[in-house]
Amino acid sequence: MYADAETIRRILTSTGDTWAVVGLSNNQSRAAYGVADVLQRYGKRIVPVHPKAETVHGEQGYATLADIPFDVDVVDVFVNSGLAGPVADEAAAIGAKAIWFQLGVIDEDAYERTRASGLDMVMDRCPAIEIPRLG
Repeated sequence: MYADAETIRRILTSTGDTWAVVGLSNNQSRAAYGVADVLQRYGKRIVPVHPKAETVHGEQGYATLADIPFDVDVVDVFVNSGLAGPVADEAAAIGAKAIWFQLGVIDEDAYERTRASGLDMVMDRCPAIEIPRLG
């Protein structure tokens, strides 16, 4: 179990409203595109992070987390599990308060490192599924 109800609720309600979405581009067939739309509808500011640095859902994109010139509260990770650990480390390095690995994104070592450093983390879950459950 890589997410408890209390951690999920805390990230979605009180950690902060600026969410960097790593892997988000204008490709509407990708899950990140739809999830970012749901997050916006629930009042979150999304920040696209993708090598193309595209503007998505009206928000300026950045090539890397380090390129974002303002604070990020949550980093939502839509990359292959093999690439997710370094993204978690970069998220911690920029001062994010929480890291969320999407459904199917699993890196147990990154999860342990992140939790040990004091950050909240959810793995193998989707905020677009969890946020409506909060009522």
